Amino acid sequence: MYQTQYKRPTSLGEAAAALTQSGGEGKYLAGGMTLIPTMKARLAAPGALIDLRHIKEMKGIAVDGRHVRIGGGATHFEVATSAEIAAVAPGFTGLAELIGDPAVRHMGTMGGVVANFDPAADYPAALLALGGTIHTDRREIGADDYFLGLFETALEEDEIVTAVSFEAPDASAYEKFRNPASRYAMCGVYVAKRGSEVRVGVTGAGSNGAFRWSEAEGALSKRFDAEAVSGLTVPAGDMIGDIHGTSEYRAHLVTVVTQRAVRKARG
Repeated sequence: MYQTQYKRPTSLGEAAAALTQSGGEGKYLAGGMTLIPTMKARLAAPGALIDLRHIKEMKGIAVDGRHVRIGGGATHFEVATSAEIAAVAPGFTGLAELIGDPAVRHMGTMGGVVANFDPAADYPAALLALGGTIHTDRREIGADDYFLGLFETALEEDEIVTAVSFEAPDASAYEKFRNPASRYAMCGVYVAKRGSEVRVGVTGAGSNGAFRWSEAEGALSKRFDAEAVSGLTVPAGDMIGDIHGTSEYRAHLVTVVTQRAVRKARG
C-alpha cells in the first residue's frame, strides 16, 4: 500500500474539514470493504483516509411505527440482527443476513455500500423497491433519483451518506442467487408490496447497476403471484456478461429469482 495519513473525525464537521485539508487527495472510509482491497492492489492511493466509523451522528437504527431509519455507520450485522426492523420489515433484515460473510457483515456499513454502488451490492435493490430515501450531510435524495449508473450516484465528491430511510411495506422479501466463491449476487431481487402496488428492485445482473423491473411491477400489481412473471423477460443486452455467466443467463436468472422472492414474500 502507498503511504497515507489516517484521520479519525468524531463529527461530520470534522470529517468535512479533514477532506478539505487533504487538498482533494483524501477519501472517506466507511467499512473499507472496497477501498482497502483497492489500495492493496495499488489501484487507489488516497493521500488521507478519513474514517467515518466514529461519528455518532451516523450511528443507530430507529423505527417509529412503520418508518425505518438506518444510520450510514450502521453495520450489516446490526441491520441483520435488529429486532425493531425485523418486526416491520423482515425482508430487509433477511437481505442483510445474506451479505458476504461474518467478517464483512461486522465491518461493512450501510453508508459505504450506498455511496459506492457496486453493481452486485444488495441494499440498492431494496431501497429502489421500497422507495427509500438517502440522507446526506446536506440533503435528502429519493432512491429513484440517487442510483444513476455503474458506481455512479447523485452524491457530490465531498458528500457523506448519513442515513437511509423507508416506510415498511405490507410484505417484502429478498432472494439472491450467489456466486459460490465470492457470495456476491449474480442476481438479487427485492420485492415490496404496499396495498395493490408492487415494486421490484434487481441487483447483480444489470450492466448499469441496480434497476427497477417495471414490467414485473405491473404484472405483480395486478396479481401478486410468482406465476404472474413466468412469461416475462428482461433484455439480455442490458445484462452483465462475464466468466461467471452470460448476459442471457443473467436475464433468465432475473425471472427465476423474482419468482422466488415473490413466493417468499407471500410466506
